[in-house]
Amino acid sequence: MNKVYNNAMDAVADIKDNAVIMLGGFGLCGIPENSIAALVKTGVKNLTCISNNAGVDGFGIGLMLEQKQVKKMVSSYVGENAEFERQLLSGELEVELIPQGTLATRCMAAGYGMPAIFTPAGVGTEVADGKESRIFNDKEYLLEYAFDADFAIIKAWKGDTDGNLIYKDTARNFNPLMAMAGKVTIAEVEELVQPGELDPNHIHTPGIYVHRIFEGKDYEKRIEQRTVRKNV
Repeated sequence: MNKVYNNAMDAVADIKDNAVIMLGGFGLCGIPENSIAALVKTGVKNLTCISNNAGVDGFGIGLMLEQKQVKKMVSSYVGENAEFERQLLSGELEVELIPQGTLATRCMAAGYGMPAIFTPAGVGTEVADGKESRIFNDKEYLLEYAFDADFAIIKAWKGDTDGNLIYKDTARNFNPLMAMAGKVTIAEVEELVQPGELDPNHIHTPGIYVHRIFEGKDYEKRIEQRTVRKNV
């Protein structure tokens, strides 16, 4: 099976309107920049996007929000995007806010083939509205379903042509979980090498989970919140 694609546009070309997609990353760290840019160019619409956050204005998922490509956003944090806020308050965008641990575990459950999990997160809050709950050892837990995503689009530091992936530093956040969870997993990497060039002891995501891989380019390496020390 040849998993290698020439570029992001080729890798995402069959993503159609109304698709459910996972997008790896945390803040601006480890996001699939090339794939998002390609989705903007394709003009695909009415997407349901599952991501820890909604990007920022002019970057990441924020680019798709500006083009009105996202119908529903499933996230745990959305506080850095003015366009997201505008669409939410105007009723243009459906939003499902999920505790961060629950978001991660619902990804994990999908990857493990588990239909659902029970979690204490959200009990007694609006998160619990309309959800089934059960008592285990005198403690209440919510039933949360595993995600059902058509595509998982992730970013890694280095990968080989068999789809084995290594993430760098904090980019090892939601990417490994989402890599397991999509029906089709698309990985973009900063460096693509041949099988055998990666140390097996350092591989984070085995190639069995990855269906498509390509070498990206022109990564911006942005800093989301720059904090500097005052001169003294």
